[in-house]
Amino acid sequence: MTEYRIDDLAREAGTTTRNVRGYQDRGLLPRPARRGRIAIYTDVHLARLKVINDLLKRGFTIRHIGDFLSGMQRGDDLVEVLGLEEIVTEPWSTATSTSMTVGDLEELLNTQNPAHFERLIEFGLIEPQESDRAPDCYTIHDQETVSAYGRLVKLGLPLGGILDAHGRLDRQMAAVAETVISAGRLAFTEGHVDGWLPQTAAESDWATELLSELRKATTVSAHNALNRALDRDLARQVNDYMGRARRSAAEQDGSGASGADQTNYTDQPGRSG
Repeated sequence: MTEYRIDDLAREAGTTTRNVRGYQDRGLLPRPARRGRIAIYTDVHLARLKVINDLLKRGFTIRHIGDFLSGMQRGDDLVEVLGLEEIVTEPWSTATSTSMTVGDLEELLNTQNPAHFERLIEFGLIEPQESDRAPDCYTIHDQETVSAYGRLVKLGLPLGGILDAHGRLDRQMAAVAETVISAGRLAFTEGHVDGWLPQTAAESDWATELLSELRKATTVSAHNALNRALDRDLARQVNDYMGRARRSAAEQDGSGASGADQTNYTDQPGRSG
Protein backbone atom coordinates (compact mmCIF):
# COMPACT_ATOMS: atom_id res chain seq x y z
CA MET A 1 0.00 0.00 0.00
CA THR A 2 1.34 3.41 -0.97
CA GLU A 3 2.25 5.77 1.85
CA TYR A 4 2.06 9.55 1.69
CA ARG A 5 3.08 12.52 3.74
CA ILE A 6 0.40 15.18 4.02
CA ASP A 7 1.80 17.37 1.22
CA ASP A 8 1.98 14.42 -1.17
CA LEU A 9 -1.49 13.22 -0.18
CA ALA A 10 -3.03 16.64 -0.78
CA ARG A 11 -1.34 16.94 -4.17
CA GLU A 12 -2.48 13.48 -5.29
CA ALA A 13 -6.06 14.22 -4.18
CA GLY A 14 -6.15 17.65 -5.82
CA THR A 15 -6.72 19.50 -2.56
CA THR A 16 -4.69 21.37 0.08
CA THR A 17 -3.01 20.33 3.31
CA ARG A 18 -5.32 22.73 5.11
CA ASN A 19 -8.36 20.87 3.79
CA VAL A 20 -6.86 17.52 4.78
CA ARG A 21 -6.42 18.70 8.36
CA GLY A 22 -9.90 20.22 8.34
CA TYR A 23 -11.48 16.95 7.20
CA GLN A 24 -9.61 15.13 9.96
CA ASP A 25 -10.86 17.58 12.57
CA ARG A 26 -14.44 17.07 11.37
CA GLY A 27 -14.12 13.29 11.45
CA LEU A 28 -14.46 12.91 7.69
CA LEU A 29 -10.98 11.48 7.33
CA PRO A 30 -9.32 8.83 9.50
CA ARG A 31 -6.37 9.96 11.56
CA PRO A 32 -2.99 9.07 10.04
CA ALA A 33 -0.45 6.73 11.55
CA ARG A 34 2.54 8.33 13.26
CA ARG A 35 6.22 7.70 12.85
CA GLY A 36 7.80 9.99 15.35
CA ARG A 37 6.58 13.45 14.39
CA ILE A 38 5.68 12.45 10.82
CA ALA A 39 2.06 11.69 9.86
CA ILE A 40 1.74 8.78 7.43
CA TYR A 41 -1.29 8.48 5.14
CA THR A 42 -2.27 5.61 2.84
CA ASP A 43 -4.42 4.83 -0.18
CA VAL A 44 -7.40 4.60 2.19
CA HIS A 45 -7.03 8.30 2.96
CA LEU A 46 -6.55 9.12 -0.72
CA ALA A 47 -9.71 7.22 -1.74
CA ARG A 48 -11.72 8.94 1.01
CA LEU A 49 -10.45 12.36 -0.10
CA LYS A 50 -11.53 11.63 -3.67
CA VAL A 51 -15.01 10.70 -2.46
CA ILE A 52 -15.23 13.91 -0.42
CA ASN A 53 -14.03 15.99 -3.39
CA ASP A 54 -16.57 14.33 -5.66
CA LEU A 55 -19.43 15.00 -3.24
CA LEU A 56 -18.34 18.62 -2.87
CA LYS A 57 -18.34 19.04 -6.67
CA ARG A 58 -21.87 17.63 -6.76
CA GLY A 59 -23.07 20.36 -4.41
CA PHE A 60 -22.91 18.67 -1.01
CA THR A 61 -21.59 20.78 1.83
CA ILE A 62 -19.08 19.62 4.43
CA ARG A 63 -21.94 19.52 6.92
CA HIS A 64 -24.03 17.30 4.61
CA ILE A 65 -21.11 14.94 4.07
CA GLY A 66 -20.39 14.83 7.79
CA ASP A 67 -24.03 14.13 8.65
CA PHE A 68 -24.19 11.40 6.02
CA LEU A 69 -21.07 9.61 7.25
CA SER A 70 -21.73 9.99 10.97
CA GLY A 71 -25.36 8.89 10.61
CA MET A 72 -24.53 5.55 9.04
CA GLN A 73 -24.65 2.58 11.40
CA ARG A 74 -21.92 0.85 9.46
CA GLY A 75 -19.47 3.61 10.39
CA ASP A 76 -17.08 5.76 8.38
CA ASP A 77 -16.17 2.91 6.04
CA LEU A 78 -19.73 2.34 4.80
CA VAL A 79 -18.93 2.68 1.11
CA GLU A 80 -15.93 0.39 1.45
CA VAL A 81 -18.00 -2.17 3.37
CA LEU A 82 -20.54 -2.11 0.56
CA GLY A 83 -17.72 -2.94 -1.84
CA LEU A 84 -18.25 0.20 -3.89
CA GLU A 85 -15.50 2.58 -2.82
CA GLU A 86 -12.70 1.15 -4.92
CA ILE A 87 -14.70 0.87 -8.12
CA VAL A 88 -16.45 4.24 -7.73
CA THR A 89 -13.30 6.18 -6.88
CA GLU A 90 -10.90 4.33 -9.20
CA PRO A 91 -9.87 6.79 -11.90
CA TRP A 92 -10.63 5.95 -15.52
CA SER A 93 -7.55 7.80 -16.69
CA THR A 94 -4.29 5.87 -16.50
CA ALA A 95 -2.12 8.81 -17.58
CA THR A 96 1.31 8.97 -16.00
CA SER A 97 2.13 11.88 -13.67
CA THR A 98 5.54 13.41 -13.09
CA SER A 99 7.20 16.63 -11.96
CA MET A 100 9.03 19.06 -14.20
CA THR A 101 10.82 22.32 -13.59
CA VAL A 102 9.57 25.47 -15.29
CA GLY A 103 12.70 25.61 -17.42
CA ASP A 104 12.37 22.02 -18.61
CA LEU A 105 8.69 22.50 -19.46
CA GLU A 106 9.44 25.73 -21.35
CA GLU A 107 12.15 23.92 -23.29
CA LEU A 108 9.92 20.93 -24.04
CA LEU A 109 7.09 23.10 -25.39
CA ASN A 110 9.33 25.88 -26.75
CA THR A 111 7.31 28.61 -25.05
CA GLN A 112 7.44 31.10 -22.23
CA ASN A 113 3.99 32.47 -23.01
CA PRO A 114 1.94 32.62 -19.77
CA ALA A 115 -1.27 32.16 -21.77
CA HIS A 116 -0.06 28.76 -22.96
CA PHE A 117 0.61 27.64 -19.39
CA GLU A 118 -2.78 28.94 -18.26
CA ARG A 119 -4.50 26.84 -20.91
CA LEU A 120 -2.48 23.75 -20.00
CA ILE A 121 -3.61 24.25 -16.40
CA GLU A 122 -7.22 24.82 -17.49
CA PHE A 123 -7.16 21.53 -19.42
CA GLY A 124 -5.83 19.71 -16.34
CA LEU A 125 -2.63 18.69 -18.10
CA ILE A 126 -0.34 20.49 -15.65
CA GLU A 127 -0.62 22.08 -12.22
CA PRO A 128 1.77 24.52 -10.51
CA GLN A 129 3.23 23.14 -7.31
CA GLU A 130 2.52 25.25 -4.24
CA SER A 131 4.96 28.09 -3.77
CA ASP A 132 4.97 31.62 -2.40
CA ARG A 133 6.65 32.74 -5.59
CA ALA A 134 6.09 32.00 -9.25
CA PRO A 135 6.01 28.20 -9.58
CA ASP A 136 9.44 26.59 -9.78
CA CYS A 137 7.95 23.21 -10.69
CA TYR A 138 4.82 21.83 -12.27
CA THR A 139 3.05 18.56 -11.68
CA ILE A 140 2.46 17.05 -15.11
CA HIS A 141 -0.80 15.12 -14.80
CA ASP A 142 -0.62 13.63 -18.32
CA GLN A 143 3.00 13.07 -19.19
CA GLU A 144 2.22 11.21 -22.42
CA THR A 145 0.07 14.00 -23.87
CA VAL A 146 2.40 16.84 -22.86
CA SER A 147 5.41 14.96 -24.27
CA ALA A 148 3.52 14.25 -27.50
CA TYR A 149 2.71 17.94 -27.86
CA GLY A 150 6.38 18.72 -27.26
CA ARG A 151 7.35 16.47 -30.17
CA LEU A 152 4.81 18.16 -32.44
CA VAL A 153 6.18 21.59 -31.47
CA LYS A 154 9.69 20.36 -32.27
CA LEU A 155 8.45 19.47 -35.76
CA GLY A 156 7.23 23.03 -36.28
CA LEU A 157 3.58 22.97 -35.23
CA PRO A 158 2.55 26.05 -33.21
CA LEU A 159 1.62 25.27 -29.61
CA GLY A 160 -1.33 27.66 -29.77
CA GLY A 161 -2.90 25.66 -32.59
CA ILE A 162 -2.28 22.38 -30.76
CA LEU A 163 -4.00 23.74 -27.66
CA ASP A 164 -6.94 25.01 -29.74
CA ALA A 165 -7.45 21.49 -31.10
CA HIS A 166 -7.06 20.03 -27.61
CA GLY A 167 -9.72 22.39 -26.28
CA ARG A 168 -12.21 21.35 -28.95
CA LEU A 169 -11.48 17.68 -28.32
CA ASP A 170 -11.79 18.18 -24.57
CA ARG A 171 -15.25 19.72 -24.93
CA GLN A 172 -16.41 16.95 -27.24
CA MET A 173 -15.05 14.26 -24.90
CA ALA A 174 -16.86 15.90 -21.98
CA ALA A 175 -20.13 15.44 -23.85
CA VAL A 176 -19.26 11.80 -24.58
CA ALA A 177 -18.37 11.22 -20.92
CA GLU A 178 -21.67 12.69 -19.76
CA THR A 179 -23.56 10.38 -22.12
CA VAL A 180 -21.64 7.32 -20.91
CA ILE A 181 -21.81 8.06 -17.17
CA SER A 182 -25.47 9.10 -17.33
CA ALA A 183 -26.33 5.83 -19.06
CA GLY A 184 -24.46 3.92 -16.37
CA ARG A 185 -26.28 5.83 -13.65
CA LEU A 186 -29.64 4.95 -15.17
CA ALA A 187 -28.62 1.30 -15.40
CA PHE A 188 -27.48 1.27 -11.76
CA THR A 189 -30.76 2.72 -10.48
CA GLU A 190 -33.01 0.62 -12.73
CA GLY A 191 -35.93 -0.39 -10.55
CA HIS A 192 -34.83 1.95 -7.74
CA VAL A 193 -34.96 5.67 -7.01
CA ASP A 194 -32.02 7.86 -7.99
CA GLY A 195 -29.66 7.94 -5.02
CA TRP A 196 -30.37 4.32 -4.04
CA LEU A 197 -27.66 2.48 -2.11
CA PRO A 198 -27.45 -1.30 -1.58
CA GLN A 199 -28.89 -2.44 1.74
CA THR A 200 -27.89 -6.11 1.79
CA ALA A 201 -24.78 -8.13 1.00
CA ALA A 202 -26.50 -9.59 -2.08
CA GLU A 203 -27.41 -6.13 -3.36
CA SER A 204 -23.87 -4.97 -2.67
CA ASP A 205 -22.38 -7.86 -4.65
CA TRP A 206 -24.77 -7.19 -7.53
CA ALA A 207 -23.99 -3.46 -7.54
CA THR A 208 -20.25 -4.06 -7.46
CA GLU A 209 -20.38 -6.52 -10.36
CA LEU A 210 -22.68 -4.24 -12.36
CA LEU A 211 -20.45 -1.20 -11.91
CA SER A 212 -17.40 -3.25 -12.84
CA GLU A 213 -19.01 -4.58 -16.01
CA LEU A 214 -20.40 -1.15 -16.93
CA ARG A 215 -16.91 0.29 -16.62
CA LYS A 216 -15.46 -2.42 -18.88
CA ALA A 217 -18.26 -2.20 -21.44
CA THR A 218 -18.23 1.58 -21.72
CA THR A 219 -14.44 1.70 -21.93
CA VAL A 220 -14.35 -0.82 -24.78
CA SER A 221 -17.37 0.71 -26.55
CA ALA A 222 -16.10 4.30 -26.36
CA HIS A 223 -12.57 3.31 -27.38
CA ASN A 224 -13.72 1.26 -30.37
CA ALA A 225 -16.31 3.86 -31.42
CA LEU A 226 -13.59 6.53 -31.43
CA ASN A 227 -11.29 4.32 -33.50
CA ARG A 228 -14.07 3.66 -36.04
CA ALA A 229 -14.84 7.38 -36.24
CA LEU A 230 -11.14 8.13 -36.76
CA ASP A 231 -10.95 5.53 -39.54
CA ARG A 232 -14.01 7.00 -41.29
CA ASP A 233 -12.87 10.59 -41.09
CA LEU A 234 -9.29 9.75 -42.03
CA ALA A 235 -10.53 8.02 -45.19
CA ARG A 236 -12.82 10.97 -45.99
CA GLN A 237 -10.12 13.57 -45.51
CA VAL A 238 -7.43 11.56 -47.34
CA ASN A 239 -9.78 11.26 -50.34
CA ASP A 240 -10.50 14.98 -50.17
CA TYR A 241 -6.81 15.83 -49.83
CA MET A 242 -5.73 13.60 -52.71
CA GLY A 243 -8.55 14.99 -54.87
CA ARG A 244 -7.27 18.50 -54.28
CA ALA A 245 -3.73 17.34 -55.00
CA ARG A 246 -4.78 15.79 -58.34
CA ARG A 247 -6.69 18.91 -59.36
CA SER A 248 -3.75 21.10 -58.46
CA ALA A 249 -1.36 18.88 -60.42
CA ALA A 250 -3.71 18.90 -63.42
CA GLU A 251 -3.94 22.68 -63.35
CA GLN A 252 -0.17 23.00 -63.21
CA ASP A 253 0.26 20.53 -66.06
CA GLY A 254 -2.31 22.41 -68.10
CA SER A 255 -0.55 25.71 -67.55
CA GLY A 256 2.81 24.18 -68.39
CA ALA A 257 1.53 22.48 -71.53
CA SER A 258 -0.11 25.69 -72.74
CA GLY A 259 3.08 27.61 -72.24
CA ALA A 260 5.15 24.95 -73.96
CA ASP A 261 2.82 24.85 -77.00
CA GLN A 262 3.04 28.58 -77.40
CA THR A 263 6.84 28.57 -77.24
CA ASN A 264 7.18 25.75 -79.77
CA TYR A 265 4.78 27.46 -82.16
CA THR A 266 6.52 30.83 -82.19
CA ASP A 267 9.98 29.31 -82.37
CA GLN A 268 9.29 27.37 -85.57
CA PRO A 269 11.38 28.58 -88.59
CA GLY A 270 9.56 30.75 -91.05
CA ARG A 271 6.95 31.87 -88.59
CA SER A 272 6.60 35.54 -87.87
CA GLY A 273 4.37 37.41 -85.45
